[in-house]
This record gives sequence, C-alpha cells and structure tokens, in this order.
Amino acid sequence: MSACRAVLYLRLSRDDDNPGESESIQNQRSLLRAYAAREGLDVVGEYVDDGWSGTRFDRPRFQAMLRDMERHRFEVVLVKDLSRLGRDYIQTGRYLELVFPAHGVRLIAVGDGIDTARADTDLAPFRNVINEMYARDTSRKIRSALHTKMQAGKFIGNFAPYGYQKDPADKNHLIPDERAAATVRQIFTWAASGKRPAEIARRLNARGEPPPAAYRALVHPGLNPDQYSKRREWTSAGVGRMLRDVVYLGHIAQGKTDKISFKSKKTREKRADEWIIVPDCHEPLVSRQTFDAVQRQRSARRCDRKGAFSNLFSGLAFCLDCGKAMSTVGTRRKSSAASLACGAYKLRGTAACSNHFIAYESLYRCVLEAVRRYVCLSEQDCDELFERLQRRLRLDERGREVGCARERLTQQQKQVQRLIAQLYEDRAAGKIGETNFYPLLDRYERKTAALRQQIDALPPDRGAEHQKRLQERLWAIIHRYTEIETLTPALLFALIERIEVGQGTYEKTDKGRVKRQKIVIHFRFLPEPCQIDWIE
Repeated sequence: MSACRAVLYLRLSRDDDNPGESESIQNQRSLLRAYAAREGLDVVGEYVDDGWSGTRFDRPRFQAMLRDMERHRFEVVLVKDLSRLGRDYIQTGRYLELVFPAHGVRLIAVGDGIDTARADTDLAPFRNVINEMYARDTSRKIRSALHTKMQAGKFIGNFAPYGYQKDPADKNHLIPDERAAATVRQIFTWAASGKRPAEIARRLNARGEPPPAAYRALVHPGLNPDQYSKRREWTSAGVGRMLRDVVYLGHIAQGKTDKISFKSKKTREKRADEWIIVPDCHEPLVSRQTFDAVQRQRSARRCDRKGAFSNLFSGLAFCLDCGKAMSTVGTRRKSSAASLACGAYKLRGTAACSNHFIAYESLYRCVLEAVRRYVCLSEQDCDELFERLQRRLRLDERGREVGCARERLTQQQKQVQRLIAQLYEDRAAGKIGETNFYPLLDRYERKTAALRQQIDALPPDRGAEHQKRLQERLWAIIHRYTEIETLTPALLFALIERIEVGQGTYEKTDKGRVKRQKIVIHFRFLPEPCQIDWIE
C-alpha cells in the first residue's frame, strides 16, 4: 500500500531578522518533516506564507494549496498547530469541518494533537477560539504601540510623504528628499502667487515632473505605480491635498483612519479633530507665512469659467457691521464690472443686514491708494533701507571676516606641519629620542586635527562675485515696492489681513451728490487698522 501524499503548510505573521526565511519557518519545517517520517507520510510539497497574518485567508500560498487540493494532488495537510492555519475561529472551523473533508483531505495539527481522521477532535473549535483571542489581543497591543508612537510624533507610515524620505538612522523620522522637496516648494510658491491647483497640475505635467505615485516607484523600484495611481499624472485634487497637508510645515498628522475590525480590511475616515497632530517633528519645506497665504487664497471662492469676472477681494473683504463676506452682485454702472454687497443681505435681505454696496472698481482704487501710501518707497527710502540692511546683514564684513579667519587658521596649520617635519628630522639625526618623539608628535597631530575642524566649520568662501549677487538680489527685493501699478492676489494676501466695508451714505455737496463710505484695511505690518473715509 502506497504512503499517503502529504503537504506542509507553514506560516508566520512577521519576518524575523534572519535573511531569507524566518527561523520560525525553518523550525516548523523540521518539526513537520520529522513527524511525516515517523508516520510514514510521503511529503510531496510545501506552502509557505512568511510575513502573513493568520486573520487573513487571502494568503497567496494558502490559496495555491487550496487550488492543488481541488486537483487532488495530496490527501494530508500538516501544520504545526491550528494557529498556523488561521486565527479567525469561524473561517478556521469552516476549513477544518467543511472544506477539507469535502475534498477528502485530512488535516493534522502536530503541536495540538489534532487529526481530523480521528473522532476526538471536539477540542478543535475551542483551540480556534483561543487562537482568535490571541490575534485580537495582539492586534490591540500593536494598535496601542502605534498610538503611542503617533503621540510621540514618530512617523509610522510605510512610505514617506512626497517631498520627504525616511531618515536612514531612524525610520520614524522624516528628512527632505531634495528633488521632490524642490517641487513641493515650487508648488507652494505658485499657489501663494495666485495659481490654482488645476493650473499648477498642468504646469507640472508640461515639465514632465513625475507625480507622487510614479516618483515613489522610481525611488522604490519594486513598487508598481498602477497600484497607487491610475492616471499617472498630476491632478488638481492631488495638488489640493498637498497644499492642505501640514506635514510641509514640519508637523506630523496621523491617525486619520481606523479599522472597523481587526479581521476586516475596511477602514473609516476619522474627523479632523480626531487626528493626532504633533508639531515641529521634522524640517519644514515651506514657511508658516507661505502656508497660511495659500490657505487664505484657497478659502476664497473663485470662478474658473473662461472670461468670467474674477474678484480679487474674495476671502479678504467683509461687511463692517455683521462680519459676513462681501459677495459679488450685478451692477447697472457701465464703468463697473460688478459690485460687492454684504453676503447676509444678499441671502436674507434687510432682516439680516443692510446692503453695504460698493462698486468693485471703487474698492480697487481705494485699496491701491492705501497700498501705495503705506508700502511704496521713494528712491531715497530705497537707498537708506539698502544701506541699513547691508549693515545689518554685514555682507561685506562677513566675507572679509571669513577670509581672514581662514587665512589665519591655514597659516597656523602650515606652521604645525613644519614643526612635525622638523620633529622627524631631529629624530633621524638623533637629536630627540623615542621617549620625547611620540608625545610631541601626538600633540602636533591633535593640533592639526583641531585646526582642520575649525577651517571646515567656517562658511564657504564664495568670493566677491557671490557678495555682488547677494547685494543685487537685496536691491531687487527692495525695489519691488517702489512703484505698485496694479493689485495682484499674491500682493494682497501678503500685505493685507482683512478689508471691512461700511454702509455707504449719500450727501449733497456743491459739486453734486456724492457717496461717502467707511473702509477699514487691516495691514499685516501695521499695529492698528487703516480707516479710510472713501468718497466717490
């Protein structure tokens, strides 16, 4: 009579530190092959799922074993214990009592002493329950450990966010990935200047910049980008998510989802107030000022229709009385593209507030005049500011100081090298013995090393040309505010926090009927708001 054909099923939920297969898998194999030899079973194959949880039954080699079972390639399955088969007591019981018997396959759990060919398998369901309880307890401990790491500001994701990479010295710490970080900074610069996510996405695609999913696959060649992105291009939604992500401020925001059950793959989105956010965990890629400017611009409602009116004051202009945002309304004035009115009045009429109407062009002229008055510099102001900043930055002095320090330390280093050379000559000439030679040599070498460290610590000497470029850049920045001809979204959001429009009143004057209206502009650089009595 021929021996029964048997296969081994081996599983471990996590790989150990050994290269290749884990030590536990090797132990399972040895145990099961020894058992098969004692019992006279013919081992015709084995299936190994190393690194797979027992709560999942979509394990690749387990599924391969089931397919071979349907082809009647074996009669016996050997496992170390029932927990190797699975830790979900319902699913494990189904395979144990229904699936395997339906195909005439006998399961033997060597460590548990269970053989489905015998009638004394009543304890198997209880063992399955205990195995699931163990899996549940392990899952709870893992979640607790991860929660503790998240609260400590440690990054626990599989892959670093776009713009960062995991620190080789600490996988829970992020450091900038310079190539992707440069793209992130460019995206925020464009957004702060008023570019919308769709336009930013188009620019990146035109430049051939790989989107985050494709870039991740470039950095990790083993990944398939199709699993993370279908379009293989930058999208406005993807850019929008990046512009909202506080990770680029140096913060860590984690715990955004959680699992419904440890046995289920499904997750649920958590509310923003449930996230775990820890500030200042790694190097930021954008400044707080730039990030806030982008958020203010994104909160402003804008119309993307071609040829449509674009309200520069969206997100900036508010009703002086009720605080609601000013909203665009139609106008009968031929010289005006639109008017602005209190949003509460527009929705609910006089029951909510008065109209606070102001022509868009009137508000534009009022704000432009105020910006010129408080921001624009004269040529004399520019010259004085340039001199003051140059003295404050000490551009010339720093360059000279660094050069002098480098020269002084280099001369000292050469002098010590001459002393070392002389020391060797004295030793060769017999003027100094071994007892004195080595202590002196050690002292001179330590002095040389200390001087080398001091030289390396100095800022690089970039020369007069670099100093000239710095001065030219400083001058260009200052002259940016000598003459402001038009208002732009970037300029408004950089200079102004809020604009408040009061209710207009009409007065009769010698020149006819005029409209008087109070406008309050909160400049970011002024301690008090600027109050303007606007007349048109």
